[in-house]
Amino acid sequence: MRWIAASQQMRDLDRAAIHEEGIPSTDLMERAAEALAETAMELAEEAREPVSGKGLFLPEVRGEVSIITPEGTAACTYTKGPPVPGEPLRAAVFSGPGNNGGDGVACARLLLEAGYAVRCFLVGARDKLTPDTRAMEARLVHAGGKLEPYDPADPAQTAWALSCHVLVDAIFGIGLNTDLQGDALAAVVLMNRSGVPVVSADIPSGVEADTGRVLGEAVRAAATVTFTCAKAGHYVGKGGLHTGRLITAPIGIPDHLTAGINCLVQAVDGGDIHLPHRARDAHKGDFGKVYILGGSVGYTGAPVFAARAAVRTGAGLVAVGVPQPAWSVVAAKLEEAMPHPLPAGKEGQLSLEAAQGALEHSSACGVCLIGPGLGRGNGVSAVVRQFLREMRLPVVLDADGINALEGHIDVLDARQGLFTVLTPHDGEFARLGGDLSGGDRLGAARTFAQEHGCCLVLKGHCTITAFPDGTAFLNTTGNPGMAKGGSGDVLAGMLVSLLGQGLPARQAVPMAVWLHGAAGDRCAREKGEYGMTPSDMVEVLPELLKEFEN
Repeated sequence: MRWIAASQQMRDLDRAAIHEEGIPSTDLMERAAEALAETAMELAEEAREPVSGKGLFLPEVRGEVSIITPEGTAACTYTKGPPVPGEPLRAAVFSGPGNNGGDGVACARLLLEAGYAVRCFLVGARDKLTPDTRAMEARLVHAGGKLEPYDPADPAQTAWALSCHVLVDAIFGIGLNTDLQGDALAAVVLMNRSGVPVVSADIPSGVEADTGRVLGEAVRAAATVTFTCAKAGHYVGKGGLHTGRLITAPIGIPDHLTAGINCLVQAVDGGDIHLPHRARDAHKGDFGKVYILGGSVGYTGAPVFAARAAVRTGAGLVAVGVPQPAWSVVAAKLEEAMPHPLPAGKEGQLSLEAAQGALEHSSACGVCLIGPGLGRGNGVSAVVRQFLREMRLPVVLDADGINALEGHIDVLDARQGLFTVLTPHDGEFARLGGDLSGGDRLGAARTFAQEHGCCLVLKGHCTITAFPDGTAFLNTTGNPGMAKGGSGDVLAGMLVSLLGQGLPARQAVPMAVWLHGAAGDRCAREKGEYGMTPSDMVEVLPELLKEFEN
């Protein structure tokens, strides 16, 4: 589990290390620069292997290219090609005047000492240099380098940057909260247009650390070296798309200080996935009985996907309630689950009479899933709300189960104290009253879960799982090939299956989300993002889960 620290927590950690532990701030900066330089050299060295296709600077891209700066200056011509044997690799470092810039200045010196040809550009006013950044400038000068003012209109500077093998972004750190402008904006645009791999210090300049919002424009990094702890902006929002490969580097802050901060947000990775051991004398009743309420005429696939995923994720018994007109189709598709018909109206959706039958069938189960393929008729919504009012078991609400709460959030609030999981995408979340207008998905998810006493799984890039106590889990798996009808039903089935098997909710929900994305990633590798389907995801579950047994 990777702990996610808020920007204020990181400032407090730095302050405690310096003032309480007596660690020189320049020592922390040196260690940060060492990790930054190491990653920069790794990216640059890839250019030495153009024949393998690994490098970015293939011989055929050598030539003249014109770039116009965002300030409207004259076009700049440069030449880009593979490294010339015997000549040093080239690097350009863009440093701000703050301490994040000091990391960059120190990195420039380390690259220079490693034999690189380096130019370090100051993006900002010299009179705003912090004492530590001034100290790093003195060390750079002593090593034979120079911190030169960045001028977007200087064609020589632009040509140098565009002909480099690596760029270092150290303009802004985790304190940025306003849109980029002026020289900083010009530098970021230049880096993004260059085609040169960029490594960012702490967080890509232009990304808000606590929300992942892009503040007008932001560096699109190939890699980001963050210090001590990861930040939410490395994962959520557009920031997760700008971070590139994330490296978390220790810089000498004592462990007892980091252990003392209360991190409420965590990123889930493969090391956190552990399926419990199954006793040799176990029977099907030991692995949970789950109930799925879904389906309608024309939407029979959704409950089938959910049921199949529940079975493949290990549920002992899976019962499925569907409208009577859809029952024969669903029954023909499900061999391992137990579908049964419920009263339906003229539209082929559940009728009001279905609520009582669903409650009776689910009474012997441990957890219920409501929603896949139900449709959005008024009668269906009434059935869902009645079910929720009378059901005392844990419930997972998906798709039309969520939509039934639109304008009736009181039904959800009345279940506080009972465990309820909601799995909306952004549109469904908005219909429930969730506010994403500020661009802070993490904050919105946590606020909703706390206010309504539920577990919220806000689906999308870096799916967020938020609990009522304010804790949240960020997912690190998944890909665009999963953006197909039925993928959400697979996730819902996996959720209800793990919960039904008795795993604690704080373990089961983030784990189901991670495994769902991992199944999608495996399908993307084997079949490609265009051709993969939700059925493929269900079929790879046994092989995937086997890796995490015991």
